[in-house]
Amino acid sequence: MNDDLLRLYGTYEREPESLTLFTGDLAAEFQDGNLRGLRFRGHEVLRAVSFLVRDKDWGTCGAEISGLTVDETESGFSIAYRARFTAPSGAVLECDIVVSGRPDGIVLSADCVSDGDFETARAGFVVLHPVVGVAGEPVEVRHSDGHVEKSRWPERIEPWQPFKDIAAITHRVAPGIAAVTQFAGDVFEMEDQRNWTDGSYKTYVRPLALPWPYILPKGERFRQCVSVGIEAEEGAAAAPDGAQAVTLRLTPTEVRFPEIGVGLRPECLGEERTALCVLKTIGARHLIAHFDPGAGHGVEALKGYAEIAERSGLKVTLEFALPCKRPLGEEMTEIAAFVRQAGLGLDTLFVCPSVDRQSTPPGSQWPDCPPLPDVYAAARKAFPGIRLGGGMMSYFTELNRKRVPGDLLDYVSHCTNPIVHAADDLSVMQTFEALRFVVGSVRAIYRGKPYRIGPSTIAMRQNPYGSATKENPAGSRIPMANVDPRHNGAFGAAWVLAYAATVATAGLEVLTLSTLAGPFGLVAGKGEPAAGGEPRPLAHVLARLGALSGASVTAVETSRPDAVLGLGLDDRLLLANITRERQRVALAGQPRAIWEIAADRPELPAGRQVVLPPYGCVEILP
Repeated sequence: MNDDLLRLYGTYEREPESLTLFTGDLAAEFQDGNLRGLRFRGHEVLRAVSFLVRDKDWGTCGAEISGLTVDETESGFSIAYRARFTAPSGAVLECDIVVSGRPDGIVLSADCVSDGDFETARAGFVVLHPVVGVAGEPVEVRHSDGHVEKSRWPERIEPWQPFKDIAAITHRVAPGIAAVTQFAGDVFEMEDQRNWTDGSYKTYVRPLALPWPYILPKGERFRQCVSVGIEAEEGAAAAPDGAQAVTLRLTPTEVRFPEIGVGLRPECLGEERTALCVLKTIGARHLIAHFDPGAGHGVEALKGYAEIAERSGLKVTLEFALPCKRPLGEEMTEIAAFVRQAGLGLDTLFVCPSVDRQSTPPGSQWPDCPPLPDVYAAARKAFPGIRLGGGMMSYFTELNRKRVPGDLLDYVSHCTNPIVHAADDLSVMQTFEALRFVVGSVRAIYRGKPYRIGPSTIAMRQNPYGSATKENPAGSRIPMANVDPRHNGAFGAAWVLAYAATVATAGLEVLTLSTLAGPFGLVAGKGEPAAGGEPRPLAHVLARLGALSGASVTAVETSRPDAVLGLGLDDRLLLANITRERQRVALAGQPRAIWEIAADRPELPAGRQVVLPPYGCVEILP
């Protein structure tokens, strides 16, 4: 069993145990102090309700839970526990939390006090409404003055808060079923969490327009409360139970699958030199070479990139974090001279002002930055004849909030990261629900402009929301971590294939979902499911995708997109199981062959149904 954990997740660590509670037609999962998957007659009402505490850099302060009691009766259930949050300064916030469930709803309350001045970016209840079946639908928001705003959930991703000063939200769960969620004890507002590829709309305490981080004073108690009421018409139908085999609907398109890129980083050059053969194995066509003078990168890094480019024969994009500390012409001329000195031939130059890598939340002051037209003009002058890319070296969030002048660019690009807010297995795989809205929003903003994504990986390359990414020496599942063990296992392979399937119809030029070496890379280290120096499971998936770059894309819609995602390329079908359970998929006809990709292509039985193992990736030849 331990070997299965390592193979699937790249770690022996298990997720916390969960408990499913029922009362009437209402069900909820309680895990690690969080209420998740609140459902009524099988329909998702809320994705989660949690009491969360963020440190000054927006990192999550883990809760130490004690005194947990769970009572279940015929009339409902109740949960009570004490959560203890410790700030980096050592101050401790203690919260007594009570959850009461009944057939027509739940109530959650928290009574809190700190033993010292507690510095935090946020402390309080967070409520997540789902996106699937909700985006674009009607919603009613009651404000603190009693006024009811009738609106719709955003369809295109909102860069700023769609609703503020929220006292209650009423939304349709399913035909004949509505939910009323009420908030008390602080000022609540909502953000469109799809910006970060979270599959939810998030309602949270304390407006972002107020200063942060802020202090919870020593000994000053506060109380918050969230309640959810269900209103169901007689005869409202239950959701399908999901026991049937997953079915597929295939739609041919005129889109071509993108070319595959691989990231390079100066700190990994030694490992990258010894892993060059993997580039050919996966059919990569682009190297995305990261260069940040502010991090001490200089000519030696560029020389290393030039060596890898020459030996691999791949096209190079220089991903340049422009310091903007001196006149733009000086900085661009200097970097151009460094590139020539290193003998590095560029296919494209991607430029992002260094300060734009940091997030500017609503209400915050934008940092000083030269006008982007001036930045791009200086780049064109220093690198004549080179295609110029712009956008964000960080995430779609920042691109959505600071939209670059696309008419001055040859292509736009950004990255995504699935562990900004939550890092449990389910939340990471639910990010694909939001990713399709991300690419749709970019296409709506920049229309026919050539479009690239990446490097996007499970682990966080950089933290736009704080001073640094989070160290993760134990290889745990933590938000904003610079290392994530699941990248190394079957989970990481399924994440890569599901990502490619989600963006396949966006008409990307280049898709980059790994670096060559290191914690974001293609090659295994010691103690991983693959032997040290061998390709990680995700490399096998990328090899299939790389071989099919330029192939015609067939869009694949599954009856259970929360369980199986896929895409068709030329004469084959690729499917990813994004769950820890086996999934049965019904095929239209008898396939010629079926292989499990990430497990070095063992052949599976070729029947009219295929069973995908947990986090399995399969290739089907019709």
